[in-house]
Amino acid sequence: MSDDVRTAAPPPSESETGWVEAALADFAPMIEDGHDFESVTGKIADIVLVEPKKTPRGWILGFAIAFLILQVFFLSAGYLLVKGTGIWGLNIPVAWGFAIINFVWWIGIGHAGTLISAILFLFNQDWRMSISRFAEAMTLFAVACAGMFPLLHLGRPWLFYWLFPYPASMGTWPQFRSPLVWDVFAVSTYATVSLVFWYTGLIPDVASLRDRAKHRAAKVFYGMLALGWRGSATHWHRYQLAYMLLAGLSTPLVLSVHSIVSLDFAVSVVPGWHTTIFPPYFVAGAIYAGFAMVLTIMIPVRKFYKLKDFLTERHLDNMAKVMLVSGLIVAYGYAMELFFGWYSGDTYERAMLLNRLGGPYGWSYWLLILCNVAVPQLLWFKKYRTRTLPLWIICQFISVGMWLERFVIVVVSLHRSFEPGAWGFYHGTKWDWGLYIGTMGLFLTLLFVFMRLLPMIAMFEMRELVHKKKHPGGHG
Repeated sequence: MSDDVRTAAPPPSESETGWVEAALADFAPMIEDGHDFESVTGKIADIVLVEPKKTPRGWILGFAIAFLILQVFFLSAGYLLVKGTGIWGLNIPVAWGFAIINFVWWIGIGHAGTLISAILFLFNQDWRMSISRFAEAMTLFAVACAGMFPLLHLGRPWLFYWLFPYPASMGTWPQFRSPLVWDVFAVSTYATVSLVFWYTGLIPDVASLRDRAKHRAAKVFYGMLALGWRGSATHWHRYQLAYMLLAGLSTPLVLSVHSIVSLDFAVSVVPGWHTTIFPPYFVAGAIYAGFAMVLTIMIPVRKFYKLKDFLTERHLDNMAKVMLVSGLIVAYGYAMELFFGWYSGDTYERAMLLNRLGGPYGWSYWLLILCNVAVPQLLWFKKYRTRTLPLWIICQFISVGMWLERFVIVVVSLHRSFEPGAWGFYHGTKWDWGLYIGTMGLFLTLLFVFMRLLPMIAMFEMRELVHKKKHPGGHG
């Protein structure tokens, strides 16, 4: 038969038609009907480019409250620098207190952004497009809050550079066998890669803001951030290559950073810490807490800015499912801690286990089980995954529970050492609580500034969703 012979394409079968309809149904919930490229860009850009005099009162009120809480941080940190770490509730045997608890808690919150942006991007999960920018920004702000605690914990934070191997004639090199030095390199690497990854994804959108801005100051500001972006084919080709490489580079950090943080505990011989389950257990807990915080902030923002068309029930449902899976892994970690503590036959491990369950801090253990294990089981039911108020309340339980988990790991494991004569109790002082609450003010202040100056949803990725919705079977 001649190569020139062509057969007519048969009409689509019912199965193929059903596949197309299923694809349409799959894409539709990620962005509601009635949107085109201009409406998507306009709705997101108008939040940022609104006239200063027309800034929503809700934003002004929220920023004022966040900035007021931030002053608590400045007061507590200033008093700490004047008086020293003696103002904290640290003692013997509890030499680690709120600083390490809050550090691990904030680092955990910062994990959701990298997971949503990098890993889900590599797995081609389109539902990440509406929430990736917001989650990436939260990652940066959470890491900034986390970095405050080890820095202030030094006592003399202006000598932080001693932790880096800079050329020193006196040979004052850092102790590389110390896991606290590992934290410095892990967290600084994580923060740097996350910042570059976030900024790279931001470039096409700030170029759109530059072109839409009416005031010269805004054009100059966004023009500088856009780095000369013109949207040419060459620019897009280089952008996609760079973004893919950064996503691949960021993915191992999700596993490595919190694994290294867990080794702060696991490399010791303290009962309750010396276990190999800590790295995966900590990583799952970080993802758990991170997604809870993303939903905690995203749900009110979604309602206030009327973004239900872009942040749909499907996004809430998928994020709730990720929380459910990571929560089950965390629950498995709790069960393994109980199993190892009892089955090991070690006297000190068993004593630590019984102390957690029924000691003077037993209330904290059972409260974390309620918050992290019992209440999140409601996420098995779709009505709790897609209704905003119940989901938001569940996220608050998870956030509290993950903080209590760190409290139990640090304080309850330390307050009774090997010798009964060294037993003691630990209570955070008002300055401990002031620093903790103050970092929440820092986090929220940075978040409000971000929402006012930069697009919280990736406009070019939402335009891609519009295209995929119109052409579900291909690229046409």
